[in-house]
Amino acid sequence: MSSIIYSPFTSLLPLKPISSASSTATINTRLKSRFRSSILVVLRPQQRRSAKYHPTVWENKHIDSFFTPYNYELHSERLQELKQITSTSLRTTKDPCILLKLIDSIQRLGLEYHFENEIEDAVSFIYAHNDQTTSNDLFMTALRFRILRQHGLFVGSDVFDRFRGRDGKFLDSLSSNKHGILSLYEASHLGMPEENVLEEAKSFTTKRLRYFSAGKMDTTLFGKQVKQSLEVPLYWRMPRSEARNFIDLYQMDETKSVTLLELAKLDYNLVQSVHQNELKELGRWWDDLGFKKNLPFARDRVVENYLWAMGIVSEPQFSKCRIGLTKFVCILTAIDDVYDIYGSLDELELFTNAVESWDIRAIRDEFPLYLKTCYLGMLNFGNEVIDDVLQNHGLNISSYIKEEWLNLCKSYLVEARWFYNDYTPSLNEYLENSSTSVGGHAAIVHACILLLDGSIPETLLDYNFNHFHSKLIYWSSLITRLSDDLGTSKDELKRGDVKKSVECYMAEKGIWEEEEAINHIKELRRNSWKMVNKEIIIGNNCLPKIMVKMCLNMARTAQFIFQHGDGIGTSTGATKHRLASLIVKPVPIIDPCSKPINGLGDSHTTIKTKIKK
Repeated sequence: MSSIIYSPFTSLLPLKPISSASSTATINTRLKSRFRSSILVVLRPQQRRSAKYHPTVWENKHIDSFFTPYNYELHSERLQELKQITSTSLRTTKDPCILLKLIDSIQRLGLEYHFENEIEDAVSFIYAHNDQTTSNDLFMTALRFRILRQHGLFVGSDVFDRFRGRDGKFLDSLSSNKHGILSLYEASHLGMPEENVLEEAKSFTTKRLRYFSAGKMDTTLFGKQVKQSLEVPLYWRMPRSEARNFIDLYQMDETKSVTLLELAKLDYNLVQSVHQNELKELGRWWDDLGFKKNLPFARDRVVENYLWAMGIVSEPQFSKCRIGLTKFVCILTAIDDVYDIYGSLDELELFTNAVESWDIRAIRDEFPLYLKTCYLGMLNFGNEVIDDVLQNHGLNISSYIKEEWLNLCKSYLVEARWFYNDYTPSLNEYLENSSTSVGGHAAIVHACILLLDGSIPETLLDYNFNHFHSKLIYWSSLITRLSDDLGTSKDELKRGDVKKSVECYMAEKGIWEEEEAINHIKELRRNSWKMVNKEIIIGNNCLPKIMVKMCLNMARTAQFIFQHGDGIGTSTGATKHRLASLIVKPVPIIDPCSKPINGLGDSHTTIKTKIKK
């Protein structure tokens, strides 16, 4: 069994495979622990480091108070009516321009999961029928390019050649086409390595959009779209957050479909009710686990950790996956805090050995209570997942679970040795290890196993881990790591954590200006997105669609969480506000206009009217 480490920092070519069991040790063969006592010396609390994380802002009583008047029992009839109207429109619309706009709106509103077959047929129709009447329309050309590439279909970047002059530069006359400029900007983020046309498009449109945003446009629909896109391009946004955001923008659109808007609002609120119920269950589980009591130094962040699961897979039918994934992230976060801050190197070495044995008898009597609690929590959760799959599918997946936890803990141990030896790795060395320690690979493996009830085929587990060593998982994990570092490095250094990618690059290159290092890390992240696109569009990618989607969403969720800093460790500001919008507050549903638009919606019975009847 082997894993592959890829390096995006020089040639963007894969390095040779190395043994997964020894990979983290190989990285640091010259680093030897200076703590080799055969007797475990347990430190007193005052001798240990502390990150001084703030208490949770989501007490269990607060979680239990979550309430929404929306539920499927009351609103399923209206939901089905609205879905039927939209489905009919998708199947009967033959105008490529109208169809592309409709697909884009459905996807951004978070409704794609209702119409997967209809959208797949529509995308195939658009791909097969390249309408030359729109070939000189920058907005439609860019929209078609983006939608098709998002669905894994190759469209050459030469479709934009007609908008360039003889010198190869984009025509200045395009500057007046503001909607076309924004559409081209969004399309440019679907580029692959060495697609220079798209890099030029990104540079050209960024300058124009910044010029537009300098004007007094913040209150207009276009102005809001430009501001948001310059902060985070559409393709990089977490879908569930984008759905809430786009509902407000779509409502401002004079060409909107009132039926589609009502469907989006109702669906958002119904899915939110599912998320609230899951969090109530998770809140009780977290209290019963004992981590809050026995690991007071660790981050108490069950709601924030749920954000990871909701971001990776938000659809209501994937409840089991979200609950299991949140449990995984909660336990992982606590163990990460043990390795990063609280544990002595002696304790961490012994804990890692215990993880390798995967046996309750590995707990030594002299283990401090916090270490026993961590180990039992990890062991019990892992064995629950193993037993569930064995009973329901007849598959023994113990090797997958054990391997992921062991690789995680070994990568944590490498970082702990770096810290205790006051060692600063090169950027490449750091990222080879930290692309594992960020937990992305382990999260995707757990998510896939938790989706075995139909969304993921059992045959996925019959390839001796080959699927789980996909380059796509690697690149999305790397984006997750780089986003984490960009958002948390300053806070984590203050807490006494190991140096992150920014600091490693500064030390390696002898750079004093932090901004230069940050820009380099951002460039690595942009290049990693190109590699993700390449794997999806032209790579030898045989992963199930849901697995591809989860890899994309993990990277997007990381950028969402760490956009304004450490969204997990310090969750009192932007994270709390965002969680309230996503989980606590339903979308206000206003009576739609009576005039049908774009052929969508002859029936405009409001939800309020439906309830009264």
